[in-house]
Amino acid sequence: MQIQKKLEQIPGHEVASHRIDSWWWLVVGVIAIVMLLATARPDPYWRILRFVSDGLVVTISVTLVAFVLTLVAGLVAALGRLSKIGFIRWFTTIYVEIARGVPLLVQLLFWYFAFPSVIQAFGRLIQYRPLERYLANPFAMAIIGLTFCYAAYMSEVYRAGIQSIPKGQNEAARSLGMTHGQAMRHIILPQAVKVILPPVGNEFISLLKDSSLVSIVAVADMTRRGREFMAANFIPVETWIMIALIYLVMTLVSARVVAWIERKTQTEAH
Repeated sequence: MQIQKKLEQIPGHEVASHRIDSWWWLVVGVIAIVMLLATARPDPYWRILRFVSDGLVVTISVTLVAFVLTLVAGLVAALGRLSKIGFIRWFTTIYVEIARGVPLLVQLLFWYFAFPSVIQAFGRLIQYRPLERYLANPFAMAIIGLTFCYAAYMSEVYRAGIQSIPKGQNEAARSLGMTHGQAMRHIILPQAVKVILPPVGNEFISLLKDSSLVSIVAVADMTRRGREFMAANFIPVETWIMIALIYLVMTLVSARVVAWIERKTQTEAH
């Protein structure tokens, strides 16, 4: 006991001694509720779980693919907005303002319904038959729509993180013979990533929830499968309680993972 008390007086030891986030108990509680409902009332809760399981896989796939592409596209857009070349800076700024100004649902509808018509019209113009017969892939269009929208928000997160790094860091790197690109890659971006981890995590959670909108464009995600089950069985209360609980589990787990990464990064920085 005396040794433990002495260890607790060491600065930083409290970080290592509480490695389990107490909020994980909330995750466990929600999972327990889901299992209890599925066990106590297999009809309809277990049937709902089985019915939407394939949609759950689609939801996770759409979210992960769109998020990875968002990270890449957001970084490119952020660097474009910080570029010293006027045209690139102007172009990326216009893109960010348009993507943030149009609702995500409208963008998804555009990519699924309007964009194929544009491609078909272009195919007729150049008399290229494959483009004339182009049909939209729902999964691909959903990914493009989510990425196009969220990359604009992510670019602002990146830009704020990069601009938060003191300019002396870049000047010191340039004085050592690094190019601007090398300084950005080796000095600025690694520090900026640690700064933007919390907002990036929040963007992931928002993307996970907004992925439910892809059900509007014929993607068989969990929300769409829930609507199909409700339409076939006429039990809206049970259906949407179970769908909401599953989404809640995913968002809570994501939040806890983001919090763990943030704490670990801060610990390593100290």
